[in-house]
Amino acid sequence: MLRLCRRGTAGCDGQPWWDPSTGQVDADALAGADAIVHLAGANIGARLWTQARKRLLRDSRVESTRKLAEYLAARPNPPSVFVSASAVGFYGNRGEDVLDEQEEAGSGFLADLCREWEAAYIPLVGSGVRVVHARFGIVMSPRGLPLSRLLLVFRMGMGGRQGHGRQWVSWIDIDDLTRAIEHVLISEEISGPVNAVAPEPITNAAMTRVLAGVLHRPAFMHVPAFALRLIFRDMADEALLSSVRAQPARLLQGGFEFAYPDRKSSLEHLLH
Repeated sequence: MLRLCRRGTAGCDGQPWWDPSTGQVDADALAGADAIVHLAGANIGARLWTQARKRLLRDSRVESTRKLAEYLAARPNPPSVFVSASAVGFYGNRGEDVLDEQEEAGSGFLADLCREWEAAYIPLVGSGVRVVHARFGIVMSPRGLPLSRLLLVFRMGMGGRQGHGRQWVSWIDIDDLTRAIEHVLISEEISGPVNAVAPEPITNAAMTRVLAGVLHRPAFMHVPAFALRLIFRDMADEALLSSVRAQPARLLQGGFEFAYPDRKSSLEHLLH
């Protein structure tokens, strides 16, 4: 396995590189590469969604992906499989609907972003490369967002539901995600969209109770929807209050077994 660093960044000197702004890649590093996993993209929840931030979120995904796809498609020996990150934000706010990979895209900024993101790989499909769009749910890791922020708040005894709490959250344990990517890399029958989510989505209110229970802390706080909208603006409705009840139908059909299918087992694994 070989990791490419961003050209021009600290620590990249002498390392295999790629340039997201141009799509250029260290040709020597890719020589003989049979599979590529592409996870680049600015963090969705790290900052407020100003217009400039939205452009960065889009360009770091759509434009860099399109340029990379065009570069690889033009190579005499492109990789046989390309696995790319996408997101369950593709489905938009869908309430109680149970969503598998056959569902159409929803509406909103994230849905539009994901639809463009996935379409950016068309040059590779035309080159005979097997392309997989791994639609990530919220990836749970104590070192990443949003869990690292939640842990801080809950350990202070200030945890609680967001909005009415009935919105569904599609998530996946980071170790299961790694194994799921490996699974689709070697499963030649899998192409197109794959929901990279745990088989047991959870409501925001239930997730709050489980996290508080694992940490042995109270969870009586409640952040109303209007307060979230006041602070986070349109990011609140799409990233915090939106309901996405996705199912990993294609992973399960392909025989993938989750080590941490429910929120409690995942948190106990990650935190103890």
